[in-house]
Amino acid sequence: MIHFVQGSVTPQFEPVRAAFLKLWQHHEVGASLCVYFRGEKVVDLWGGWQDINRSKTWHADTLVNIYSTTKGVAALALGHLHATGAFAYSDPVNLYWPEFAQNAKGEISIGMLLSHQAGLSGFSQNLLVSDLYQTQKLTNLLAGAEPSWIPGTQSGYHVVTWGFLAGEILRRITGKTLGCYLREHITQPLGADCHLGLLSRDLDRCADLIGPNRASRGNQPFTGDEPSALTTPVSESRKALRRQAQQNPIIRPFKDACSTAWRQAEIPASNGHATAEGLARLYAYALEKRTAKVGGFGLDQACRRAVTDQTDLILGQTIERSQGGFILNPGAGFGPSRSAFGHNGAGGSSAFADPEQEIAFAYVMNQMQPNGSAPRAPRLADCFYECLHD
Repeated sequence: MIHFVQGSVTPQFEPVRAAFLKLWQHHEVGASLCVYFRGEKVVDLWGGWQDINRSKTWHADTLVNIYSTTKGVAALALGHLHATGAFAYSDPVNLYWPEFAQNAKGEISIGMLLSHQAGLSGFSQNLLVSDLYQTQKLTNLLAGAEPSWIPGTQSGYHVVTWGFLAGEILRRITGKTLGCYLREHITQPLGADCHLGLLSRDLDRCADLIGPNRASRGNQPFTGDEPSALTTPVSESRKALRRQAQQNPIIRPFKDACSTAWRQAEIPASNGHATAEGLARLYAYALEKRTAKVGGFGLDQACRRAVTDQTDLILGQTIERSQGGFILNPGAGFGPSRSAFGHNGAGGSSAFADPEQEIAFAYVMNQMQPNGSAPRAPRLADCFYECLHD
């Protein structure tokens, strides 16, 4: 029994506490969960350990790398900027970033790029993890790159490139990095414990990521007790495209993504650090701003569906995406509402907002999802929604 799971839950949602606690019967090490409902924080839980040796207790303010859940945070920052009237999602990228028009990329719109339709899913040059800390080098490479498919005709997950593309658009418009804009305009005013580029003072609060190959159930190695998803044969060219997007460079959970260099860099697709409460607070704010009109624009535009009924060229599954960079339901694990928007991250972190039910949900953890195990965040979200109807 994990007796030190802490936090609070309003009585209606007590089953969520039980579901969260149950995760430690499987392979959970350390995690936090937070949910806002109609503007009220109704679930705020944390527990477990910050490290694989189970020697450091997970606290309310423990930060952890959230991998691609970062993309939702970056999309929110861009949505905030859009709401000021600074740009339109239909604008061509080269309106703000002229060098981007090279190699027939002049017709790519911001919305097309943010919804992973630009054909820039990976770098053709072989990279090291240290290259990810050199933003100018990578944006120059992307400006000169040739798309891997005709932009706008297909969608393929821009695993790492998305963040440098989105960040450069914001920088060209505002003169600020995405992390700086996020901190100045959103997270600091909200008091949201969510960061892109950690300050030195926050490094000691970070939990260590634990790779899926190091998962255990109790003290026993986890071997998987659920069938893996069936895979569909793919062509050699598609395999090469996927390797370019997903393995260039190969990012090791502990040796790379827990390093000081990684934590202090700005990699807007992959290296946000947050508590679940910080993320949920951001998405609760997104619900408030979703229909707010500033200069004639609102976050509704960021949530406009841009990709639907397409098999993602990189992930090999159907992913619905908005022109603002969010993943959309159905199929995202964001509860039953088709209008829910957010993003998931490698290993299992997840954050989303449901405007129909006025729910903002976030779950973060340090034990990455083992192969053959069911995702944790959707189970917790389903439990929460079940409580609404009890």
